[in-house]
Amino acid sequence: MKFWDASALVPLIVHEDRSSSSEHTLRDDPIIVAWWGSTVELASAISRREREGMTRADANLGRTRCRELAAAWFEITPTEAVRSLAQRLLLRHPLRAADSLQLAAALVWSRGSPEQSDFVCADKRLCGAAHAEGFHVLEL
Repeated sequence: MKFWDASALVPLIVHEDRSSSSEHTLRDDPIIVAWWGSTVELASAISRREREGMTRADANLGRTRCRELAAAWFEITPTEAVRSLAQRLLLRHPLRAADSLQLAAALVWSRGSPEQSDFVCADKRLCGAAHAEGFHVLEL
């Protein structure tokens, strides 16, 4: 079981350079943990690509893949603990708000033992923060 940042989930739903690496990581361990906002981030990624020229058929396929993944993953819900921790993380790391929420969700999921947990990510800044918080980071 691994925590997947939205940046690592995108290559699973739309084809890009990191897709084979992301698929390989998922094959090794098919259990995904994600934060509650991942579906919104994935919808944003698909819509942006569609505006940039992705075909409607490919975008619809990505949306279908997103729904399938989300139906199977374990989701960390928005709690006061996640929100408070995200705010503290912003003081320690140069993260965007959504990234701090994802990292906070991963920390809540790890139950205070990030060194025993995997964090899958394709965003260098978030990878650095996750590593600094003690996670074993699988950077795509």
